[in-house]
Parts: sequence; C-alpha cells; structure tokens
Amino acid sequence: MTQPQSSDQYRRLRVALLGAGAVGSQVADLLLRHGDELADRAGASLELAGIAVRDVDAPRDVELPKELFTTDADSLIVGSDIVIELMGGIEPARGNLLLALNSGADVVTANKALLATHGTELFEAADQVGASVYYEAAAAGAIPIIRPLRDSLAGDRVVRIMGIVNGTTNYILDRMDSEGADFAEVLADAQRLGYAEADPTADVEGYDAAQKAAILASLAFHTAVPLDAVHREGITAITPAMIEEARAAGFVIKLLAVCERITVDGSESISVRVYPALVARTHPLGSVHGANNAVFVEAEAAGSLMFYGAGAGGVQTASAVLGDVVSAARRHIAGGVGVGESTRANLPTVPIGHVITRYQITLEVNDQPGVLATVAGILSEGGVSVATVVQTVQGEDDPTARLIIGTHRAADQALSDTVEKLAASDVVERVVSVLRVEGE
Repeated sequence: MTQPQSSDQYRRLRVALLGAGAVGSQVADLLLRHGDELADRAGASLELAGIAVRDVDAPRDVELPKELFTTDADSLIVGSDIVIELMGGIEPARGNLLLALNSGADVVTANKALLATHGTELFEAADQVGASVYYEAAAAGAIPIIRPLRDSLAGDRVVRIMGIVNGTTNYILDRMDSEGADFAEVLADAQRLGYAEADPTADVEGYDAAQKAAILASLAFHTAVPLDAVHREGITAITPAMIEEARAAGFVIKLLAVCERITVDGSESISVRVYPALVARTHPLGSVHGANNAVFVEAEAAGSLMFYGAGAGGVQTASAVLGDVVSAARRHIAGGVGVGESTRANLPTVPIGHVITRYQITLEVNDQPGVLATVAGILSEGGVSVATVVQTVQGEDDPTARLIIGTHRAADQALSDTVEKLAASDVVERVVSVLRVEGE
C-alpha cells in the first residue's frame, strides 16, 4: 500500500505575504500551523518566505515570528512562487502584483477595490506570462462564489445575480428592522463591534458593494465591467418609518447588488447596480440576518442557486484566501499556463434607466379632495400603472396625508421622471421615499 508523503518530501513552494492586518495575520497563522495538512492537499510544501508590512513593530491580531517581517516587499516578491496581497488600496498593491506576475508568480488577492479598477490590467499581465490571478475572497468573504461563476457555471448562461455582499449594511438594516432602531444609533454600535470602520463611507454609501458587483458581473457575463458603469446608492437615507412601511407591505429593506442581462433596442446588454431595495420576506435574501452575506444566482440550465455565509471576518476570509493558495500550488505542480479570465463577450453596460422594475413611492400630500385624482393623473401621463395605494391621515391638526403607492413594472427612467413630476406638483408637499422592489 502506498504511504502518504511527509511534507519535506514535497516540492517546496515559496509564499510571500503582503500585509498582516486582520486577514493577513490569520492567513500567516494558518499557514504556519497547518502547513503539513495544506501540503497534503496541494501536493506541495508551502513555505511562508516572509511578510511585507509598513511597520514591523505594529501590534498584530496573532503573534507571529518576528523574523518573518520585512519592509522590503520587492525583494520578498522576487523569487516567490505565490504572492498573497492583503494590503488593500490601489498602490502599492497594484505595483506589487504586477511585479509578482512579471516575475512568474501566481497571485492571490482579496483586494476588491484593486480588481474593480485594475482587474483587466492584472489579468492581461497574468496572461502574458502564463500565470494566474486568484481572488475568491474579493467578492463575498468566505462564501465560495468566484469559482462557481468562473468554473462550475462556465457552460451555463447566467441570467441574473442578486446579492447581499456587504455585511456592515446588512447588520445595520437588520437591526433597524428587528428593533426599530435609528440608523445613526445602529451604525455607532456597528463601529464599536468592529463591523464598521471609523469612516463607514465605503460601506454605507455602497462603494464596497459596487466594487464587488463589478467583479461578479464581469465573471458572470464574461464582460469587463468598469466600476463607473455601476449605478450606486447607499443606505444613509433609510429611516425607521421606511422600515416599518416595508414591513407592513410584507417587505424587508436590503442593500442589494444586482447584475442582470437585459435587452435594449433588440440587443443584449447588462445592468449592474447597487441600491437599497424592498425584498419580500419570503424570498431567501429576505431572511439573511446580521453581518452575513448571500448571493442568489439565476442561470438558464441550473436554475436558482443560493450561496450564504460570513461575508467578512479575519479567519473567515482567510479560509477563502488559503483555498486560492492551494489552487495556485496545484497549478504549479501540474505545470502549464494559468487559466485566463473570459471577458470576450463584450456586452455593453447600460444606464439604470433601461432597467424594468417597480417602485414603492411614499408621498406627503395635501389632505383635500381631488389629490388622489391629480396624483393618479401624473402617474398615468408618465405611463406608470398603479398596483396598490395606501393612504394614512397624519392627525387632526395636520393638513397633510401620506400616500404609499406601489407601481406596476415599468422602465426605471419612466418611473424616475414620474417621481420628479410628482415632487413638482402643487398637491405634493414632499416625496418621502422611493424604493425599488426586487426578487419578484
């Protein structure tokens, strides 16, 4: 019977780690503690050659051998077989990864901002030298979604992706929904718990989710999607009243990344967008709680697929990173060129106005006869059909009433233009909120 090899019998691959923050320190710790087990899976011994950081004396989440740390990233990169980039940001990460690829190394990154803005450049550099770029941790933390889209569904036709891809905003909206809490209050709690950064702009304004949406759409539709083509809205305007109105209608508010194929003027195009939307409580995404992520994929042959799990966290994200490291090691052992990205479809990415959707519009109107007829006339003129209307009176001394209007499906541009006309009407005091409905 063949005996298993010990790790010192395997070919040795040098692994360089760039960055030792919450994720990087966990990756280093797991590499050091589980090296033999990873070697058995990879078919190669993985030697952590060093860790490049800005400050070798900075406190770390995990105690690691001091001799591994260096501030000389270039020297560490050159001569390594696999380079893991967990620094974040654009530079020097971009330059470091280009150096690694041009040195013949495979690279592993969780850097969504870098991939969303310079992914095409990195993939082309990898193709030129026969290397590979791995990035499972860049789109949804520990959730395995990159490989299913790139490999498992490569023979299918993905029609739509709808996902909760930012744990911070899901935590905030979930708390607001379950407790009736105010946005600012829950955001402060999220910052204390480490779910949100001191500057939460990237999360609450939808930038983080937009970067991930660009990555997912590029994979799903085999088309390079520039970040500036992604429509983006955040959650800072969401109020407890909006949450309660959603609940009364059977919905929950989630910040969604939506990527889908649509037909515009007879030609196939794609839409990529991020915004807070109403999701039915019976939909799988409606029951995603806390800081978890979930991605709902619809494909022509495979049907509906759901990927759910932790979207953030040092050790959870490290799991996805190490999965990529094992894949890279296997490629080195097998030999041959790396597998390039498929972006040859070249589908146009169209503005959100072309999307067919439906709105829930909340208006504060004058409480007097004829108001409903005037509002209905403005909607009709815009080609917008009304599905539901709920009217509530504010109070005996309040001269206004609140209308909650659910529309039928129409082009987003027509709906948006109609909302502008409503806002300008003499009978409308203000447009309180506008939310799209998704997942129907």
